[in-house]
Amino acid sequence: MADDRIPVAVACRVLGISKKAFYEWRADPVSQRDWDNAHLINAAIDIHEVEAGIGYRFIADKIEAESRIAVFERRVWRLCSEQKIWSSFDKKRGQNCKAGPPMHDDLVQRAFTAERPNQVWLTDITEHWPDGASLTSARPRTSGRTGSWATRSTPG
Repeated sequence: MADDRIPVAVACRVLGISKKAFYEWRADPVSQRDWDNAHLINAAIDIHEVEAGIGYRFIADKIEAESRIAVFERRVWRLCSEQKIWSSFDKKRGQNCKAGPPMHDDLVQRAFTAERPNQVWLTDITEHWPDGASLTSARPRTSGRTGSWATRSTPG
């Protein structure tokens, strides 16, 4: 717009910035924060080239150790995300997959309602202990109301 001899006030109004911000940028086109971010990105790229398996947390720790400058992990995360610097380890998979075939026969035929108490019991294994014993929790389902929990320890 300067080449077309448009006044600064008009150009700033069209672009939606203040004249003060324009003149501050003109005096110093690269801010100190942009300069620091550029140095952090270069350091992160150098560290990532040597050790591609580490993520942004370890990159932040290494930057602090090597340059002795306190840097927040969130800032390093943002800069690494912008530059697509990722850890070489894949993310966990299979969390959004569909369930496979049932592992056991469906003895209640998906009928979870009962005519009277203690007719249908459903079990769920909630914990596996290292010594081989397991804690099995079961609760009765009667006419839409939940009964009390019964727990028993069974040998594995």
